[in-house]
Amino acid sequence: MKNLVAYVLIAFAILVGGGSIVLLLHFPGIGPAFTSLSSAERLSLDAFLCLLFFVQHSGMIRRKFKRWASSFIPAYFYPSVYAIASGVALALLVVFWQRTDETLFTLTGPVRWLPTGLSLLAAAGFFWGAWSLGKGGFDPLGLSPLRAHLHGKTNQPEGLAIQGPYRLVRHPLYFFVLIAFWSVPALTTDMLLSNVLFTAWIVVATRWEERDLVAQFGAAYRRYQEDVPMLLPFSFRRMKQGQWGRIANDTVANLK
Repeated sequence: MKNLVAYVLIAFAILVGGGSIVLLLHFPGIGPAFTSLSSAERLSLDAFLCLLFFVQHSGMIRRKFKRWASSFIPAYFYPSVYAIASGVALALLVVFWQRTDETLFTLTGPVRWLPTGLSLLAAAGFFWGAWSLGKGGFDPLGLSPLRAHLHGKTNQPEGLAIQGPYRLVRHPLYFFVLIAFWSVPALTTDMLLSNVLFTAWIVVATRWEERDLVAQFGAAYRRYQEDVPMLLPFSFRRMKQGQWGRIANDTVANLK
């Protein structure tokens, strides 16, 4: 029975979790426009959708919530359940997002290509960071634990690895996402709202995540915090070659 549930979760994680990411590529403006709403009402709805996503995404990943959920959801099921819930919340955000008519600025001429170039660099940086996590380190759909369960194995994720952009900033994926958010050739009031809210959420959620990482890695992660900045790699403090390897005896952390 558990194997059947695992296969169902794999299918839904790919369909819902992966599908929501595809929807995100068309954000904003993919769903119905509620033309009867005023601009203020549209922005209020947009803010509510953001809040719904933030609460789900940050709440379900916290250690306390996972401990509570472990009483009725096996540990190897939880990552995919989380991916499905995140996919639903993200899909609601994308589909029901309401655009406004107020444009704050629009770049014209050759300078219009600058945000596009920054977005492409941010995308490349994101994939670099994901690749640097190593095999099994970047698993947004939570499929690795399910595959291990189906093969009768215990999922053995890799230990803490500090390599690639993680030598410059502790959360490079968030850093590149922020660059992508703000690299736009035109900015409307609804996009400004989303950018401000997502930026604030990323900063706050990253600090929460840091607490979990310290709880998992202890002194090793505290030392990492001392050597490398959290979100903005402007100091470019590189760690010495070989200073950080894989810490096999520590609990693995989901570095993002």
